[in-house]
Amino acid sequence: MGGKILISACLLGHGVRYDGKGKLLSHPAIERWKNEGRLVSICPEMAAGMPVPRPPAEIENGASGLDVLKGRARVLEITGGDVTAEFIRGAQKALAFAQDNGCDYALLIDGSPSCGSVAIYDGSFSGLKHAGNGITAALLAQAGITIFSHNQIEQLVQLTE
Repeated sequence: MGGKILISACLLGHGVRYDGKGKLLSHPAIERWKNEGRLVSICPEMAAGMPVPRPPAEIENGASGLDVLKGRARVLEITGGDVTAEFIRGAQKALAFAQDNGCDYALLIDGSPSCGSVAIYDGSFSGLKHAGNGITAALLAQAGITIFSHNQIEQLVQLTE
């Protein structure tokens, strides 16, 4: 049996996404991990105090979460608001929460400017994605937590069973 798993709250069906909805990931392993007390749930944006619903936000100019952490890019709302500080604060809270709870792994919603780990939106608000990670995913990975997108749950199952 592997260690604890940080999971995006929206994947458990919680209505924390920008549009007020969840994105329930139905998989037998999630129920098993929940029953074993191995799941630790967080929404970085909610942890940073952002409202629900909130305007959609993307990392600008096709940049990545690592670029944001290094001060080379911002997170902008479709309305033009700069929410970079909130997203960084959410990532820091998620990392502290994961470390406090002994998480070795993270199962995160892909596409998000926080939690994306395979592909994220390109900042044009046109629905286009590019390879890259969100801010929380980048910070967790820097700290040695192994990241899986919701589409990679089978690999996480194989690694932790």
